[in-house]
Amino acid sequence: MQMSRMLLHLHLRLAVVTVVLSMSWATTAVDQWLARRPITLTGCPDMCGNISIPYPFGTKAGCYFDDTFSITCNLSTTPPATLINDLLTLKGSGYYFGDQPNPVGVRTNKSWWTVDLVDIDVARGEARVSMPVSSDCSMNESYHELNIATMSLNFSTTFLISATQNLLVGVGQSVRARVDGDTGGTNYSAACNSLFDTPAVEQDGLCMGLGCCQAELAPGLFDITPGMYHQSNSMWKTFPCTYSMVVDRSWYNFSLQDLYGYRVLDKQYPGGVPVVLDWAIRNGSCSGEGKPLPVACRSDNSRCVNATSGYGYLCKCKDGFDGSPYIPDGCQDIDECALRDEQPELRGSYPCNGICKNIIGGYDCSCTFVMKRDGKNGTCTPVIPIPAMVAILGIVGVASIVVIVVLFKLLFEEKRKTKDFFIKNGGPILEKVNNIKIFNKEELKAIIEPCNVIGRGGFGEVYKGHLDNQLVAIKKSINVDKLQEKQFANEIIIQSRVMHKNIVKLIGCCLEVDVPMLVFEFVPQGSLHDILHGSNRVNLSLGTRLNTAAGAAEGLSYMHSKTSTTILHGDIKPGNILLDDNFDPKISDFGISRLIAIDKSHTKCVIGDMCYMDPIYLQSGLLTKQSDVYSFGVVLLELLSRQKAAFGEDRTLVKSFLDGYREDREVLKLFDKKNLEEKDTGVLHELAMLIVECLKLDVDRRPEMTDVAERLQSSKRSHKNQYDESSSANT
Repeated sequence: MQMSRMLLHLHLRLAVVTVVLSMSWATTAVDQWLARRPITLTGCPDMCGNISIPYPFGTKAGCYFDDTFSITCNLSTTPPATLINDLLTLKGSGYYFGDQPNPVGVRTNKSWWTVDLVDIDVARGEARVSMPVSSDCSMNESYHELNIATMSLNFSTTFLISATQNLLVGVGQSVRARVDGDTGGTNYSAACNSLFDTPAVEQDGLCMGLGCCQAELAPGLFDITPGMYHQSNSMWKTFPCTYSMVVDRSWYNFSLQDLYGYRVLDKQYPGGVPVVLDWAIRNGSCSGEGKPLPVACRSDNSRCVNATSGYGYLCKCKDGFDGSPYIPDGCQDIDECALRDEQPELRGSYPCNGICKNIIGGYDCSCTFVMKRDGKNGTCTPVIPIPAMVAILGIVGVASIVVIVVLFKLLFEEKRKTKDFFIKNGGPILEKVNNIKIFNKEELKAIIEPCNVIGRGGFGEVYKGHLDNQLVAIKKSINVDKLQEKQFANEIIIQSRVMHKNIVKLIGCCLEVDVPMLVFEFVPQGSLHDILHGSNRVNLSLGTRLNTAAGAAEGLSYMHSKTSTTILHGDIKPGNILLDDNFDPKISDFGISRLIAIDKSHTKCVIGDMCYMDPIYLQSGLLTKQSDVYSFGVVLLELLSRQKAAFGEDRTLVKSFLDGYREDREVLKLFDKKNLEEKDTGVLHELAMLIVECLKLDVDRRPEMTDVAERLQSSKRSHKNQYDESSSANT
């Protein structure tokens, strides 16, 4: 007689073979979500093959709670053998009766083997293992084979056979299935009967005594032996076998096909069927409320519950948390709202009829606007009656339509205004110019903020910011009326073509606003006015002052004489001369400059700073190149004296200088003595004479800007040579 393999020696073997595949549970969405969280201690293996090994179980020293939770994982075998302590044994016995193949009567044999571990559920305190099906199969009317399996926990301190999760199931045409067991000193037996005369009466899925029967188990069982009484052999050809098994009640589903054929269930489940074991931490109990948790409950968000099967306790996560309560930080907050969104099948577990908001340890569900009651436990109902709500919604709908129409109209008006500004400010002309970039107002919006203002004046404001990875200065400084549209565009085109190291470069402009904005390169040291009189006051040597004066004169000379169109600045003053990091000057603020064709007359618009304005221009309103020369003379005087052009109500710097020059030519007493030396006297006299010529009231006797630039360059060279000779002599 062929004998079955029998008995697991209290070692559960993790199987990755057919038995596991055939007994696989449908993984829930929550299980999938929790699978992303740690299940064991840091550095400990959490898998053996494809079976999870959660703490308090472990596969090596230091990875399990105590020896009763130790698991040995042998990956060299197929399937990998995983053994769990020495508490569980599985025994099989084989018998045969009749005249074939040996008419001795009864032969008994025993076999021991490891049993496959299916999985471990930490939250429920359960482990599932496999157990062979007991069977009685007939080969004729007088001969049959009987195979009985016994599972014994050997009075385990950790495991008990679950009475709530398992059932005794008998399958066959005529069978009385029974289970014998022990609850720790008390014998136990349960049975069920299956008997039918006609094969047509049994139904798939029903285990009600027709082909299939079932019985409950008693709690606290340490060992079980499923067996059966074969009550009749009259239908052995059609129904040759009867079966008895203790099995997970949620797993087995009776099928008519299980009644037909020889050893069908043995072949269908060669590794056995799943049996649920209850486990717990047996060496302790839960403390009273307010007292420290027992040692096994390591997570801050865990709690202790007394075991429902046997003595001891289990650790569980607090409500609103999930994970492993047996490891530090194992219980983590459940984001119920995210789970509802990601996995709609969980919405029944986390009901919310309103607005879901996750909180630590739970979630809130508030009703939406104009709704009341609890959105989690009830149905949100309208605060306002339905008819009133309909009326309100109607009003809101009409109002919304009106608002939308108004918004569209405003947007249309804004777009039309933007287009009108663009045309008014010369956009159609300027967009054809290659070296002018036209910015839209959205590009400059982030810079045109009060916090970015670096200067204010009579002609507007200056902002500093980054644009296209370049540091720029943006000026809102030019008002353009309809009569100036073409002239403004021409000015921008001319300025964009001015390429000189001593003139601030114009990068582009924005024309979509009433007041056009100009974008210039940013000059870091600020204005000459700030350097001379402001918080950025810096001590300047005569060489630096000559360099500043000569560079500014070069820029003005370029504007007056070296372009195809004469460019008059009209507002030369220290505030409009900027200095870079090397104190090289750059002329800025062409806000009131005028572009005068060589063969045409000039402007009559009197604008500018009165302290630096040509008195002839002030009287006549005629702006000429000599007007810029006069203003430059005042700037040169202020640069050398470091005194503001207007330092008293009735006496100006210019008047004091000219009076001193006419009387005794001792004008040098006005110059800044702090950084001017005795050896500089000759150069200073030359500069004083140049200032006097620039300030002459007879405009025809004033020098041209080209002459001023050349004389300043000459003075700069003379001073440098004198300084070099002095340095050589000292050496």
